[in-house]
Amino acid sequence: MSRVILHCDMNNFFASVECLLNPALKDKYVAVCGSQEDRHGIVLAKNERAKALGVKTGDTIWQAKNKCPDLVIVPPRFTHYIYYSERAREIYKRYTDLVEPFGLDECWLDVTGSTRLFGSGTEIADELRQVMKAELGLTISVGVSFNKVFAKLGSDLKKPDATTEISEQNFKEMIYDLPASDMIGIGRATCQNLSRIGVDTIGELAALPLETLKLRMGKHGESLWYYANGLDSSRVLPQECSMPVKSIGKGITAVRDLESGAEVHAVMLSLSLEVARKLRASGLLASSVQIAVRDNRLKTREYQRPLPFETANAGMLEKYAYELFCQKYDWEHAVRSVTVRAIKLVAAGFARQLGFDTDIRRIERRERLDRVADDITRRYGKSSIRPMSLIGDIHIPEIRPDGASLPGFNIKG
Repeated sequence: MSRVILHCDMNNFFASVECLLNPALKDKYVAVCGSQEDRHGIVLAKNERAKALGVKTGDTIWQAKNKCPDLVIVPPRFTHYIYYSERAREIYKRYTDLVEPFGLDECWLDVTGSTRLFGSGTEIADELRQVMKAELGLTISVGVSFNKVFAKLGSDLKKPDATTEISEQNFKEMIYDLPASDMIGIGRATCQNLSRIGVDTIGELAALPLETLKLRMGKHGESLWYYANGLDSSRVLPQECSMPVKSIGKGITAVRDLESGAEVHAVMLSLSLEVARKLRASGLLASSVQIAVRDNRLKTREYQRPLPFETANAGMLEKYAYELFCQKYDWEHAVRSVTVRAIKLVAAGFARQLGFDTDIRRIERRERLDRVADDITRRYGKSSIRPMSLIGDIHIPEIRPDGASLPGFNIKG
């Protein structure tokens, strides 16, 4: 028996909540944007009226204003978004206990076992859309399919307030002419990689020999081939069964462009302190470090490298992150934002691979100092202890407290 999977996407979520809470915005062009003062002036969400004039998520405020001079800018209010996100999940759970959140505004639902009670997948989807409008005043788009990948693709095909079914019988007809970038798991870099071998659509991806993709892109290429051919078998995982943390990172946009290595170094140290603190709080160690650097043209580059041994020490993360930056960044343009991410995580009790020349005593001394620093910051706050090099203006806004992890938004906590 085929599975029945729904993907529910709350339309223009942040902007829709703002218009719901402030009816005066209903007939205006609205965009929710980050702080202009802190240079987080990027569109996080827009309503349908602004979208119709070409305003896109990720536009800078000045780009959005050029497209739509009457655009009303409102700041994000995450407390409200979290409230409505939780109410939406409560509604989904009336139909199935298999609800997997994907950010604040999206969820997968496995309703295979619910069809005898509530009808077919499309009937459940249509009912959910009506209930959401009646109870929350918000609209959703729902994709219905036999796997998670195609269900998400379906919710993207028709917006707002629509149900789209991609079945085992019609999926080739419906999606094979779509750009490969429309499928989950294919970002800009992967899309460029595929384009180099003549793959621009989902159908072309599906038609490639599996071995070709495995040779060129490894495990990721293999997964994409299975996705494109309708062979995704991943389960819908409720929150209590969610996958373990795969990375911990922190990113921030500078108050003004960074124009020297010393400025980038200070920012990376600040971010590494936060990442290392979270690693230790989670009982994890990083095996590799990854950085993302966005220049003042808003072009982002990502690089990663292995660490000499698994660690949760800020100094180690910062040292190798900055070395990676110096090796890779050409300084053709000034730096707008920086992210430091600990990846390939292992449990802190894991037996570390140490080289013969590794100074074990020095590592143990660092780790003792880290534990003392953690104790001080727990008692007296994060600003109670910090490196001398971070005293003064290092051109970054105050790092926000930990909160929700928001897809597509630059709170990388």
